[in-house]
Amino acid sequence: MTTHIGGPERESDLPKGPAMPQVVTPAEWQAAREKLLVKEKELTRALDALAAERHRLPMVQFGQDYVFEGPQGTAGLLDLFDGRRQLIVYHFMMAPGSEHRCPGCSSFVDNIGHLAHLHARDTTFVLVSPAPFSQIEPFKRRMGWTVPWFSSNGNTFNNDCGSGGGFGLSVFLRERDCVFRTYFTTRRGADRIRADFNLLDLTAYGRQEHWEDSPEGWPQTPPYTWWRLHDEYET
Repeated sequence: MTTHIGGPERESDLPKGPAMPQVVTPAEWQAAREKLLVKEKELTRALDALAAERHRLPMVQFGQDYVFEGPQGTAGLLDLFDGRRQLIVYHFMMAPGSEHRCPGCSSFVDNIGHLAHLHARDTTFVLVSPAPFSQIEPFKRRMGWTVPWFSSNGNTFNNDCGSGGGFGLSVFLRERDCVFRTYFTTRRGADRIRADFNLLDLTAYGRQEHWEDSPEGWPQTPPYTWWRLHDEYET
């Protein structure tokens, strides 16, 4: 099945601007799309196989001697589970006393959907930062986030998880009062689950960053430089 969409039939008919993909007939487009679909299905099966292998990773018992501060006061690691079996922690980059508000971590949290869907699978999601809670709470209000956010100020939780002063995702499993670490990832392992990046990857221009393999003339900028807090793009 092909769909005819009205508009220019030749590249010479297009308005001048950034370089654009080649204009072809609907039949040629459908053939190219079906060729790419074969590779997309192969990747989907490979990702399913990788997830199956990830589910079979061994786990290691994790210490609980941490004191966090949250909206209800102090909390231990078990409290972060909020009664659920699994816990995902995003290590949000916010250093004690720093005025810097990481646009990368902020845009990651902007992409988190309603947590009820995780809760339905017995899984809790929280943010943890080394900054004191008094520094966290005003920024959380500014961003309009409802994701639970805890301070690890004064403890070694981030270092023990391997994130140090950076960002990352730690995953834990609870068996009664015992906590086990099952997974950790950072860098591209974390940004690959962002909805905005995945949506941009579906577009012709992609994320529009220099590292991407894009045709010559595609709009591109250095990575990170275009990121802003969501209330700063207009300025």
